Amino acid sequence: MYAVEVRDHIMVAHSFKGNLFGPAQKLHGATFVIDVAFFRETLTTDNVVIDIGRAHEALKATLAPLNYQNLDAVPQFAGAQTTTEFLAKHIFDAMAKAAREGRLGPGGEGIARIRVTLHESHVARGWYEGAIAA
Repeated sequence: MYAVEVRDHIMVAHSFKGNLFGPAQKLHGATFVIDVAFFRETLTTDNVVIDIGRAHEALKATLAPLNYQNLDAVPQFAGAQTTTEFLAKHIFDAMAKAAREGRLGPGGEGIARIRVTLHESHVARGWYEGAIAA
């Protein structure tokens, strides 16, 4: 399996509900480093997995509406616990859609899986990985 990975970051604020989250129930900031890996079984005729530039553009476009936002106030997240895992799936869905719509350029149609990893800190990270459904 071949893979290419792109990286970006966002800075957000959010809070959580429930005792499980302890002090994170209060509004707090987070800086996430986000890695998105694209997997395919074979290389394209150009011997690449995907156009890295277009993949990075798609990631930037996905993250732009979240950057410097209080996620508690983002309408599409109303009532959601915007955990690392939740955000990884949100970003995965957007990147999978970009692949299906051809926004990743030639080779995007051959992507089999995507993994989205959010690094919370140097000691903690979470991810979502899944197949790209046609």
